[in-house]
Amino acid sequence: MLTPEELNRVVESIRAAEGRTSAEIRVCIAKKCKENPLDAAYKKFKQLKMDTTALRNSVLIYVAPDNHKAAVVGDSGIDEAAQEGFWDSVLEEMFSFFKNGRICEGICRGVGKVGELVNSRYPVSENDVNELCDDVIWDEE
Repeated sequence: MLTPEELNRVVESIRAAEGRTSAEIRVCIAKKCKENPLDAAYKKFKQLKMDTTALRNSVLIYVAPDNHKAAVVGDSGIDEAAQEGFWDSVLEEMFSFFKNGRICEGICRGVGKVGELVNSRYPVSENDVNELCDDVIWDEE
């Protein structure tokens, strides 16, 4: 799906976004998604214990490129900050890249947009701790 170089670009986009915020952003790439992508993303969000951050400010970008599906899930602190339609706008922008086969660019753009939102609500603090790993998660199920 993504080359090692592309994976590194995604991780770097996560680190760049998180460098300006205390929020946590993760990306999961699924081999298959047989269900509603929002349901799959929510299950993965819970499985990864992303709902345990101190400020409840984590976001999961879930992508199943082979099935042309994606979803974004934000914890309670983030959902409060997102205006209605924000998550859909993130997905629309990502899909504009996906339809041209530019999966990596779409994911990085999504991470950037999420980063802008979380930075406005959760600016980086002096004692910020990276609570969740920045590596891309592979979902082989």
